Amino acid sequence: MADVVIRVADELDLPSIQFIYNQGIEDRIATLETETKDVSYMKEWFDKHQGRYRVIVAENDEQIVGWASLNQYNNRCAYNGVADLSVYISRENRGKGIGKKLIAELEFLAKENGFHKIVLFTFPFNQLGKGLYTKMGFREVGVFKNQGILDGIFVDVMAMEKIL
Repeated sequence: MADVVIRVADELDLPSIQFIYNQGIEDRIATLETETKDVSYMKEWFDKHQGRYRVIVAENDEQIVGWASLNQYNNRCAYNGVADLSVYISRENRGKGIGKKLIAELEFLAKENGFHKIVLFTFPFNQLGKGLYTKMGFREVGVFKNQGILDGIFVDVMAMEKIL
């Protein structure tokens, strides 16, 4: 996927971002969310991701194939230098290096916006995601046992971090 362009998302990208996010929710591999998101939810979410907290997209042949965001980790001022990371790739484009490009750009934006650390939370069974994060220099911090419920079953959540 050499033609992939990474750029800051704009409001016109929201339908594609929503579609890819809903795929991640449906596939039960990337989030504890279980209900797909509608347009109003995504608009409110996008409005909170301006300034330091950014959303970027990966575009191939004018089609959005993935997105990533820096999210507020905690609203206490002691954590102003820490951002939480989200990365979602469309089903047919997973495992093609798009996530690596998105994370590299988000790291640049994070540094530019005064963050010194990025944290993320993933499922230990999501080997594709865990492999990507490890390749990008994230280290496993620990596993929260029975952190959430997906489809009536307790699941563990792994915390990872990277000092920038």
